[in-house]
Amino acid sequence: GITTSGTPHLGNYVGAIRPAVQSSLRADVQSYYFLADYHALIKCDDPVRIQRSTLEIAATWLAAGLDPERVTFYRQSDIPEIPELTWLLTCVTGKGLLNRAHAYKASVDKNTEAGQEPDDGVTAGLFMYPVLMAADILMFQAHKVPVGRDQIQHIEMARDIASSFNHLYGKDLLVLPEAVVDEQVALLPGLDGRKMSKSYDNTIPLFVPQAEMKKRILSIVTDSRAPGEPKDTEGSALFQIYQAFATPEETAAFAQAFADGIAWGEAKQLLFERIDAEIGPMRERYQHLIAHPDEVERLLLRGADKARALATPLLRELRHAVGLRALPAPAAAAAPAAPAKA
Repeated sequence: GITTSGTPHLGNYVGAIRPAVQSSLRADVQSYYFLADYHALIKCDDPVRIQRSTLEIAATWLAAGLDPERVTFYRQSDIPEIPELTWLLTCVTGKGLLNRAHAYKASVDKNTEAGQEPDDGVTAGLFMYPVLMAADILMFQAHKVPVGRDQIQHIEMARDIASSFNHLYGKDLLVLPEAVVDEQVALLPGLDGRKMSKSYDNTIPLFVPQAEMKKRILSIVTDSRAPGEPKDTEGSALFQIYQAFATPEETAAFAQAFADGIAWGEAKQLLFERIDAEIGPMRERYQHLIAHPDEVERLLLRGADKARALATPLLRELRHAVGLRALPAPAAAAAPAAPAKA
């Protein structure tokens, strides 16, 4: 899932969207992809932004090649079973487990350093979101969840929560998921060399027009070495971004150009051309979907029907397991005995 709170950028594409689309082509797995709009409410209080981001991210998945006929592609908020499962899981989740969540601890540490109350500005949503994430995973009985290293803790927490539920209710009702970390997935640096992130305002939006894409790439921070001077690939944001889009042979040639003293302007032009060769063909499809949100909506609702076909019967089983059941009918009264003959 991708949280619907921003516009997709090159880092999202390389780190999540492209590898996920490649995985969706495998014939030996059932794949689930979703727009995490409930999660977006934790960090964004702008309804217009959330709705727009939902459209942009859905259009990005589809333009990048995700086929809704092959996978289950849905909007989180279209599956009412997910928040209900979240509550069932909340009731078996220890507060101590949530106290150790990285995002919550980071907020507490930041407040402590600033001399504020530890929970200042921390909503129950931020504190509880690992449980919602567990519900996202456990609802569809996921065996494997592709994540970056910084997300492994969430999968471990989902396993802990599922184990508690299964132990308490005496059955293997929930599948314990495993984290799958692809070491080959690149983490892109942004325009300033730090990790590409909306938080740092250093991103390159994925489907901006060509001229804007080129302008952003030309603004990537480089050192002051002049044309003809050898340049280091190590630590170069320019080189790392190129490597994420290029073949090994192209990357080797680009590294040689660095050693030969390529001018920064020329290197940035080569980077722009390489990115546009991959992203350009998708741009027309993306712009069409942005202009026709009704098409996206129909696809999402069809995906929700597919998702609920699995979610509804599982939740029915879980409700029964915890005691949320119909009350039994009274036993039928015994028929009166026939009078004995004299």
